Amino acid sequence: MADFSQSYLGQLRQLVGDRLLIVAGTRIVIENETGSVLLDLRADFEVWALPGDACEPEEDAAQTIIREVREESGLTLESVTPFGFASDPHWETTTFPNGDVCRNFSLMFTTRAFSGTPRPLDGEALEYRWFDPQDLPEMVPNHLRSIEAWMRWKAGEGFQLI
Repeated sequence: MADFSQSYLGQLRQLVGDRLLIVAGTRIVIENETGSVLLDLRADFEVWALPGDACEPEEDAAQTIIREVREESGLTLESVTPFGFASDPHWETTTFPNGDVCRNFSLMFTTRAFSGTPRPLDGEALEYRWFDPQDLPEMVPNHLRSIEAWMRWKAGEGFQLI
């Protein structure tokens, strides 16, 4: 399991407890050659979600998603493309099982350029699996909205603000 206490967010949590934090972060829709998307079964909620996480102070958003995917799944992302931004407080405010509350501002990326086989590495995911975007399992609700936004973007509707 990754040492959360050493991350920027973990250090903030030590100072403020479980009160609401505004968090800059990323998530990504990774699409394979058959059009399936990669989801991880989250250890905290035990439902499916997109890969992603909070930014560290020294990173830009693209560096964050590339690092997070590598650390969590072992995949190497060769390039990423932003397709939208998620910030609606109704959907992007999350209370975690331990009581921590985060309001997310997440740049959403996509890629088809990656190498490796996804596998749980740091304890944040229990499993990785590819799913048809038209036949998804139960998901973290804001991540499901991100996939819906990605599908609109792929259909030509432009950068998505959700």
